[in-house]
Amino acid sequence: MSKIKSNYKNPLAYYDLAYFLKDHINKDNIIVCIGTDRYIGDCLGPLVGTLLNRKNFPLPVYGTISEPIHALNIENKLNSIKSLHPHNSIIGIDACLGEIESIGEIQARDFPVHPGKGVGKSLPNVGDSSIIGIVDSNNSEGIFSSSSNIRLNLILNMAEVILHSLIHSYYLYNHKM
Repeated sequence: MSKIKSNYKNPLAYYDLAYFLKDHINKDNIIVCIGTDRYIGDCLGPLVGTLLNRKNFPLPVYGTISEPIHALNIENKLNSIKSLHPHNSIIGIDACLGEIESIGEIQARDFPVHPGKGVGKSLPNVGDSSIIGIVDSNNSEGIFSSSSNIRLNLILNMAEVILHSLIHSYYLYNHKM
């Protein structure tokens, strides 16, 4: 299992992530973005999904602000996606919790995302590879709640880095020498 990490403030973050992702993305991938727009801290995935669709990203994207994939519907949505695309691999995208000094870090990994793990939920793993964004400390009380100190600006900036890293990695995949 390998991964790369970069803080969203790093001007080269999306290049670092794209260079890693280029070996994990291809024309048979599906992007599955996990989360809900009901909590700022948990809207990273759906925001990325929405941005990808607005940019006409060439791969199928599931999980947007208007049609989120979250704890209450994840099993049904994943079953539906897998029946529509039985031979495709999935890149899962989700917000997560971490150490306070890691807030703002984005990781691209060659293993699945574990939705709900940080808040004690047992949900199915998503993806053959994944992208996570650390949006809050796992030491916080009221995680992903409306009383949290998570700023929408952080989530938007991280989503844009993930958006550009996926676009660039797909470009690198398509232009391999």
